[in-house]
Amino acid sequence: MPEKRMTGRDWFDKVFVESHGDWLHEMVSAIVHEVMEAEVSAIAGAGYGERKAERNTHRNGYRERQWTTRVGDIDLHIPKLREGSYFPTFLEPRRRAEKALIGGIKKAYVQGVSTRRVERLCQQMGIERMDKNFVSRMVQDIEVEVSAFKSRPLEGQFPYVFVDARYEKVRREGRVTSMAVLVAVGVRIDDHREVLGVAPKVGERHLLWRDFLQDLTSRGLHGVRLIVSDAHEGLKRAITEIFPGASWQRCRVHFMRSMLAHVSKRYQPMVSALLKTIFAQPPLEEVRRELRNVVDALEPKFPDVAKLVEEAEDEVLTYMSFPPEHWRKLHSTNMLERLMRTIKARTRVVSIFPDEKSLERLVGAILIEENEEWMEARCYISEASMAKLKEPSAQLPPLGGSWGWKRLHRESKGRQ
Repeated sequence: MPEKRMTGRDWFDKVFVESHGDWLHEMVSAIVHEVMEAEVSAIAGAGYGERKAERNTHRNGYRERQWTTRVGDIDLHIPKLREGSYFPTFLEPRRRAEKALIGGIKKAYVQGVSTRRVERLCQQMGIERMDKNFVSRMVQDIEVEVSAFKSRPLEGQFPYVFVDARYEKVRREGRVTSMAVLVAVGVRIDDHREVLGVAPKVGERHLLWRDFLQDLTSRGLHGVRLIVSDAHEGLKRAITEIFPGASWQRCRVHFMRSMLAHVSKRYQPMVSALLKTIFAQPPLEEVRRELRNVVDALEPKFPDVAKLVEEAEDEVLTYMSFPPEHWRKLHSTNMLERLMRTIKARTRVVSIFPDEKSLERLVGAILIEENEEWMEARCYISEASMAKLKEPSAQLPPLGGSWGWKRLHRESKGRQ
């Protein structure tokens, strides 16, 4: 490590006497170190060892860095400053290239490309190996971005919230476990979509969802009028606890799948077509009438399905209490399902995650990317129709819909 600037004699001896024939390599090394010393002297306002009252700062040792050049790898001893910082000007283009490379590798990581494939890509670009510090910086950058994204304040009202989960394999305590990845997406009152939160969790479903939804409210989620999800009991219970004033819509697609699971494949097309007729006859009164007709039609041959359809009436029709312009976007979690498919396409490359942090990094990075695209996209629901939710006359049903009608209908059937 250099301790002083070289004299002309020192420079000659280092390049031509001590180089052992590799004089070009030593010449480049000597020149760049002289350049660094000159740059630092200019910043400090004094040369090496120079005592000067009016100076900007003092030197504070050196830091090591390897510089790859056409004449080989050169070990740089970059001067450090007690106040402020210094980075060699001749390395600035490399710094920009390195940032671009880190960006490229991060992009490949988010796309689900394996580490080995990334390494092969780097080798094709002339980088023989990925330095551990380089990989560490890349991972740290992603972790910082994901952490900031997960903890950011949620500003504005989100009348519509969609929640769902998918499961990924993760190594925990020496064994592979199935970990839930909880995701929430909201539609703001100003008509744009936004990823509200993501959390990999293991444990009892009700507690997982309760903690997840509680975190959203602590970050500012408010103004929720409708929550759309599958009919998991733990999730439903958590929704009633955290959002007692909101309505709940059972995903219509999941509802159809659940009903068809009780029917043999031979009859599934017929039952599916019959169930679809329920939702083809707006307004709401006509839909309820058609649902009763479908229940009556199913009862002789599929009594279990008929009972399930009747019990799910309010759950699958809640969305019809909202502005008709929104119905197509509210009756299911299709928008969230597409997001989950994007996550699946990227995570299946990894197959089994080494730990929870690695899963959170990848899924979080994917959602940040998707969220940025949503911010730049056209509105999800028109602003004019969203304005209807602000009208005082918009009296919406409580969670689960109009339970009174269902009770009266059952009582009337019992008297028949």
